[in-house]
Amino acid sequence: MAQLILNHLSKDFGTGKPAVTGVSLKIREGGFLALLGPSGCGKTTVLRMIAGFEQPSDGEIFLGEWRLADVNAMVPPEKRNMAMVFQSYALWPHMSVADNVGYPLTVRGLSRDLRDRKIREALEAVRLDAYADRRPADLSGGQRQRVALARCLVTDPDVVLLDEPLANLDRHLRQEMEETFREFHARSGATMIYVTHDQAEAMALATDVAVMAEGKLLQVAPPQEIYAHPEGRIVGGLIGQGAILSLPWPDRAEREADWSVIREMFSPQALFTQSFADVLVRPQDVILSDEGLDATVEAAVFEGERHALRLRLENGQRLRAFSRRPHGVGDRVRAVIRSGWRL
Repeated sequence: MAQLILNHLSKDFGTGKPAVTGVSLKIREGGFLALLGPSGCGKTTVLRMIAGFEQPSDGEIFLGEWRLADVNAMVPPEKRNMAMVFQSYALWPHMSVADNVGYPLTVRGLSRDLRDRKIREALEAVRLDAYADRRPADLSGGQRQRVALARCLVTDPDVVLLDEPLANLDRHLRQEMEETFREFHARSGATMIYVTHDQAEAMALATDVAVMAEGKLLQVAPPQEIYAHPEGRIVGGLIGQGAILSLPWPDRAEREADWSVIREMFSPQALFTQSFADVLVRPQDVILSDEGLDATVEAAVFEGERHALRLRLENGQRLRAFSRRPHGVGDRVRAVIRSGWRL
C-alpha cells in the first residue's frame, strides 16, 4: 500500500469560479480521512478526481510514486485499484446480493471457486452472509449500504472512497452503519476518504478531518485537535457547537484563555486598551454560576439528558450553554466562561 498525495489540485468547470483551488493533502497510509464542508464546497469534486471520474485542471495526484493524474494525462478509474461507495448504493436490482458483490471479480476474470470464496468472506465481514440470494429490493437501506461495502471489500482496494454514504439513512441506521464502517476500515486496512457535511459523522469515524469551504482546504488535523483548536471562523463554526465572541484580547495572552483572563476582557478598561479578536467558546465551557457574567436566556431546548440554552450577554453577544436544570425564556442567569480559543 502507498500514500495518496494531492499536490496543488484544482478543478475549473469554466463557470467563472473554480470548484477546487490548490488543494494539497498527504493522506496517511491506512488512514481514515473525512472531507468535511458545506454543500458546494468542492469536496465531492476532489473525491471524483481521486477516483478518476474528473481530470484536474491543475495539480497532480500520486499513489506512492505512481502519478494517477495531472493536467495532461489520467489513469482510468478501473486501473487505480480503488473502490467507491455512493450515496445511492448503485446496486443492480436484477442481481442477487452475491452477484452484486462478486461483479467486480467477474469483470476481472477470477475463477468461480475463488470468486465464491471471496464473496462469502466479504458478506460475512458485513454480517450479510444469510442474505446472499436476496435481491436489493428485499433489503433495508442499511443492508443495501452493507452490500455496497462488501463489493468494495471483495476487491482488496488500496483506497476506498465514500460519497456521503449515510445521507439517505435515518438516525438509528446511521449510528449502526458508523460501527460497520469502523469495522470495515479495521478489516480492510485500506486508506478511506469519506465525504460528508455532517461534522458528527466526521468526528466519530475519521483519524483525520480536512475542512473545506469555497473550493479551498482550510485545515487538516485529527478530530480532537480540530475540535479544540480550529483555525478561523469558518472551521470554528463548522466543527462542534459554539459561539464566536468579539473580545479585547490582551497581547500577553496565549491563544487559549481561562476564566481569570476572560473575566478581565469584560472590564471597562479592557474595552479601550486592547485590540479585539474572534474567540470561540464551546457550550460545555459555559457554566451557570453566581460568579459569572449577567445574561438572559433567549432560547431553551430540552434534549433529554440536558437543556440546551442560548444566552444573550449584556453587551448583546450570545453564548451557548448546557444546563441540567430547566430555564425559561427571559430568565436572568449568570455565566462563567471557563475557556476560550482565539481564532
